[in-house]
Amino acid sequence: MAGIDFLRAMMNGDLSRCAYQATMEYDLVEVSEGRAVFEGRPGDYLSNPLGTVHGGYYAGILDSAMGCAVHSLLSAGQYFTTLEFKLNMVRPLPTDGSAIRAIGEVIHPGRKIATSEARLVDANDKLYAHATCSCIIFSAEG
Repeated sequence: MAGIDFLRAMMNGDLSRCAYQATMEYDLVEVSEGRAVFEGRPGDYLSNPLGTVHGGYYAGILDSAMGCAVHSLLSAGQYFTTLEFKLNMVRPLPTDGSAIRAIGEVIHPGRKIATSEARLVDANDKLYAHATCSCIIFSAEG
């Protein structure tokens, strides 16, 4: 199935969310061509030894948004993996259960390499982190 159809099926519950998303408790809440939005509500269970949300949570939700934005443009029989990503955390995430969103958008939809970016924001559009990534695109045919 085409990437956008796969993501819509996942978002609508026709396909189960991946184990990582279930563990980190964030969900795909919006998808369109070249765009994917994940939402989570970080809590104390994500804290590092210093009492703030662990950087792995920032990385996971932003990588999901950027990768799924690329996936939304792929045809049936194509798949991708992240080649690299750069993450900038600009402030600590709250752990009071308030909603945050990772908004991913494709910058360059290349045939073999695609690039995307994402922002991690709260309901008031306050920025917590931003990231960019490069993804390599494969075809099942080889």
